[in-house]
Amino acid sequence: MHCFVEVTRGGRVESQHRVHVAVVHAERGLVAAAGNPALVSFVRSAIKMFQALPLVEDGGAERFGLVEEEIAVCTASHNAEPFHVAAVRSLLRKAGANESQLACGPHPPMHAGAAERLAEAGETPGRIHNNCSGKHAGMLALTALRGWSVDGYHRIEHPLQQRVRSTLAGWCGTVPEAIALGVDGCGLPTFALPLDRVAAGCARFAAAAADRQPPPAAIVRAMTSHPAYVAGTGRLCTDLMTRTAGRVFVKVGAEGYYCAGAPDARLGVALKVEDGARRAAEPALLAVLHALDLVSDADAEALATYARPSVLNTRGETVGEIVARIALGGSSANET
Repeated sequence: MHCFVEVTRGGRVESQHRVHVAVVHAERGLVAAAGNPALVSFVRSAIKMFQALPLVEDGGAERFGLVEEEIAVCTASHNAEPFHVAAVRSLLRKAGANESQLACGPHPPMHAGAAERLAEAGETPGRIHNNCSGKHAGMLALTALRGWSVDGYHRIEHPLQQRVRSTLAGWCGTVPEAIALGVDGCGLPTFALPLDRVAAGCARFAAAAADRQPPPAAIVRAMTSHPAYVAGTGRLCTDLMTRTAGRVFVKVGAEGYYCAGAPDARLGVALKVEDGARRAAEPALLAVLHALDLVSDADAEALATYARPSVLNTRGETVGEIVARIALGGSSANET
């Protein structure tokens, strides 16, 4: 069974990245896999929809008058383009919070143009420009809603993070104590679970959205109706959700992790590139979704820069390509 991504040069394979995938149906369980579907790995930012869920479940969207773009940015690993920053600031303002309370550290905008404009203006990147600032702003809103202290909201001991951990455990069909802990790049807890558990959580979330259960449906609708707020210009999450027009929601995580859900198909996908290479994760995800008929031939062609990216030299010449070789056991998978 093929479960790797090849990097070619001069028509020969130069490098390979091993990939592990679990595909779960909300009612039928594991329906397809590649590599080790039980691989335990840190989910990083790929499960932000679950981290945003308590705010929506507890009525925070209504209490603070959040619009869909602001819900979407709660799930984002955003580029810090001007519209992202504006949405996070609006969310903070509505919740009575401020940028200084964000626990994430500053870094330059992920979008090159936004970073250049900030530098040209003589401004220093702030916490608001962190790609996770929307998630943190949503968490500050939940602390305000519940009357919790803002101090240490990013620590696992805080009731907010205990709520997030129990929420993730419930959707993934496990108990909080079974989830291993680490610290994410933005300072929040991150969680290590088997891929098939995470895929099951995504499948249940997708099915709940399809069944119009209000909190999951609101989050999926926000993500798929306003995909630019989930990532931004030149990002697969945004371009894939734009192209598929609500058929799929998708979220990237660091170190080669992706989660996806298909509400109508009631499917969830969790994918991990073993060595953490982002260059392999995007072609691998699109190959999996294509194999599941969630991405059409036309979609794959429109997303070719992600599905089969070129390897360029410093002259801008194409000298190779990156090709996913993913065959899913238990499905009618294609080799892409």
